Amino acid sequence: MINEQIRDKEIRLVGEDGEQLGIMSSQEAMQMAKDANLDLVKIAPTAKPPVCKIIDYGKYRYDLARKDKEAKKRQKVTEVKEIRLSPNIDDNDLNTKAGHARKFIIKGDKVKVALRFRGREMAHISASRKILDDFYSKLEDIAIVEKPAKLEGRNMIMFLTEKR
Repeated sequence: MINEQIRDKEIRLVGEDGEQLGIMSSQEAMQMAKDANLDLVKIAPTAKPPVCKIIDYGKYRYDLARKDKEAKKRQKVTEVKEIRLSPNIDDNDLNTKAGHARKFIIKGDKVKVALRFRGREMAHISASRKILDDFYSKLEDIAIVEKPAKLEGRNMIMFLTEKR
């Protein structure tokens, strides 16, 4: 809330350079802000009495936007990369897929390993769990299982992430 939007009887006022000006009526504080050619902004509305500050509101909003932008810049976004396997995959193909997953994990991404069953392959689900275990054994030096292998419809899915 700024300027005339502040309807409280008494407020605690903080000056433009951060010094405490004490508790006063909102009209007095509004007049002081107008004299300084600045805005009266409610900083802490839940405090008793509410805390207001005399500042340039446009500059205040600009600084908040810059802080948010900096925080987003420092944030690390992890993507989920998917590796699809089939139950009748050969060892060399499994090694190739494990190599791709290794690159993703080293880069900091999570890897979703999906083993897709088609047609009669659904009859051999228990034997197919071994494929996911072999896949993990090729990556266990750099990865841990975030979610163990679980059957979801016609897919068996496992999530791998970087070791900390």
